[in-house]
Amino acid sequence: MRSVIIKARIPEPVVSAGLFIGAVGTVGASVTGAWWGTPAAVCAFLAGRRPGRGRSAAVALGVVIAAAVPAVVLLPQWLPWASRFVLTLLVAAMLPWFAGRFLRQYRELVRAGREQAARLEREQRLLAEQARLRERTRIAQDMHDLLGHELSLIALSAGALKLAPGLPEAHRAAAHDIRTRAGAAVDRLGEVIGLLREPSDRAPGPAPASGPGAAPGIAGIAGLVDRAASAGLDVRLRVMGEPAAAEPPRAVDGAVHRVVQEALTNVAKHAPGHRATVVVRHAPERTEVTVTDEPVRTLSPARVPLPPARVPVPVPAVPEANGPEDDPPSGASRLGLIGLDERVRLAGGSLAAGPEGDGFAVRAVLLHRPGAAPPRPSGPARPADAMPPEHRSARRRLRRTAVAAVLVPLCTASLLILGVRAWDTAAARHSVLAPQDYARLRPGQPRTEVAPYLPDRQTHRRPAASTPEPPDGACEFYVQTADPFDDRSGDIYRLCFRSGRLVSTDTFTGREVR
Repeated sequence: MRSVIIKARIPEPVVSAGLFIGAVGTVGASVTGAWWGTPAAVCAFLAGRRPGRGRSAAVALGVVIAAAVPAVVLLPQWLPWASRFVLTLLVAAMLPWFAGRFLRQYRELVRAGREQAARLEREQRLLAEQARLRERTRIAQDMHDLLGHELSLIALSAGALKLAPGLPEAHRAAAHDIRTRAGAAVDRLGEVIGLLREPSDRAPGPAPASGPGAAPGIAGIAGLVDRAASAGLDVRLRVMGEPAAAEPPRAVDGAVHRVVQEALTNVAKHAPGHRATVVVRHAPERTEVTVTDEPVRTLSPARVPLPPARVPVPVPAVPEANGPEDDPPSGASRLGLIGLDERVRLAGGSLAAGPEGDGFAVRAVLLHRPGAAPPRPSGPARPADAMPPEHRSARRRLRRTAVAAVLVPLCTASLLILGVRAWDTAAARHSVLAPQDYARLRPGQPRTEVAPYLPDRQTHRRPAASTPEPPDGACEFYVQTADPFDDRSGDIYRLCFRSGRLVSTDTFTGREVR
């Protein structure tokens, strides 16, 4: 027979309140011995480490204070210990409690920050992967356009060959078969590319741009720059070096075109008042393209002369050649640059983009020789200013705890000490023996003659190191003044009686009184 053990879980507020009450109770014992402060501080620290709000600790503190006030009123002899209790409560209970609470919230903040950083990293990787997949889909669309065009030409040539006069019937049938298979290949290629495209890309939209600069390639960059300039963008083109004897691979052509297209689009969208400069450098084994922008007022007159500048006006984005399947605005999520980096990487090159001076720069280096694509980067780093609401809320709670750890103990201790002093002053008014009345007292007087000069009650103050009292005598203590600002504040009288007669009178200054 299996035994089942049921654990009763105590609510966290009850545990916290119990620990704090234990700490305060230990503080009460610490007034008799300093070593009690250590367990009090441990209990308070553990109470602060418990989860939950500080309401339970505040309630526990209120209960203890509410119980201490009547005790001091009913037992005035406890009043000398009140100030020590308040200071011990501050040092051994409240400060350790706030230290534990601050440590707990700090650890929660660190843990929340790590979780948020990991989540943002995952989200950024997913967004980057989506951008790369979108760019690969665009590359597949480019392949469809190129292969579809070539296959269409093959089908057209096969159809012309089929109609050629004098062609043997067997060759005519072969030409017909070639034409049929080429047409089927075009259709199948279109179906495959259609499956790769996203639903938003399949929506009807404007046809791809045509005309100068619409076709990818180095030769079309001038047309792309002209179209951007005609749209109102202040843009210059510089071509440096001599092109290689052999035509660069089509992947390099397409990548160069996409770099210029994306960079000019970003300038038109996010810096329409800047002047854009497109620099293409040809080398035998590679092609470098750089697109920079900067405010017109910062241009240096010592620069190499360029074609006459156009008047820049704010314009919408540069029309892109790839039609409706282009990236969303890259300024919002940098997905355009991520996709551009993927295309350049697949073409065997490298891309760098970032702020430069007062503008932005995009640089790409593409090698002409075929080779394996460089390894994919690990993903964009999380923006330094990305702070979720949960993280900001945790930081605010941490700041509030740090401020409360200083203000609450100070305010509480100040109020309690003021209360103790006020009660001490009020109690002293009923135990004042006026100096002129004290001067009338002489040893040997019967108590019946002394009683009319004595106040209603004695003071709780006692000499710290009292002189020896008369044997078999009973001593009474009275204050000289109840004014806390008087120079005689804290001074007391001691009257000792034996067998109903006054046997001695002594005066003690405030330094000798505890």
